[in-house]
Amino acid sequence: MNETLLTALALIPALVIAIVFHEVAHGWTALLLGDPTAKERRRLSLNPLRHVDPLGTVILPGMLALAGAPVFGWAKPVPVNKWRLDNPRFGMMAVAAAGPGTNLVLAAIGAVVLGLFLRMAMPDVTDPAAIMNLMMLSAAAPASGAGFVLFALTSFIVINLFLALFNLLPLPPFDGSHIVEGLLPPKAAQVYEKLRPFGFPLLFLLLLVNPYFFPHLGIVQRVVLPPVLWALEQYLHLAAFFAG
Repeated sequence: MNETLLTALALIPALVIAIVFHEVAHGWTALLLGDPTAKERRRLSLNPLRHVDPLGTVILPGMLALAGAPVFGWAKPVPVNKWRLDNPRFGMMAVAAAGPGTNLVLAAIGAVVLGLFLRMAMPDVTDPAAIMNLMMLSAAAPASGAGFVLFALTSFIVINLFLALFNLLPLPPFDGSHIVEGLLPPKAAQVYEKLRPFGFPLLFLLLLVNPYFFPHLGIVQRVVLPPVLWALEQYLHLAAFFAG
């Protein structure tokens, strides 16, 4: 029970910070590029309650976790009106990229703090491979003081990396779909935009139905996890640099 509580204390704040900053970054970027919709609706706040979607943030992830299924969810999207942007085509790309970009910056901050923590608490650990081993150990037993801090920091990095890269998938409603739409020629972008209403059903099929009927395909494990693990390795090099 204590380990479960400690795990929750490490994961929940990291997840809340990652999601809130992700959404607020969308709104601030839209404001800078001419669209004040998020500001008008008071969504440029770091108050988590303003970004919680009862179904997507609480109910669905909780049910999936209890069922042992792949856990995913969403926050209440920050409202953006592309036609109020100074340049709708470029603006939507920039607004979409701002969320994942912010998560990558947060992961970098987490890596720097992790490196400084290791320098003070575990000065002999200066190698990325050794840091990875400590990550695994702390995830298995975060009960000690140093173990909990290590687990919390590494969880913060991983959650932000996963949120950034998962949202860059070129499928509606992810941020990556807006970036792809902006890069396509206008006619192709119009055709691509018509897929947007089918985004959530497709996501449901890929993440829930497909693993149930075709578990051997491992879409998340084969598509999302490899770039996350690669990115994590780079961030651990950053942590190792600050660890000395």
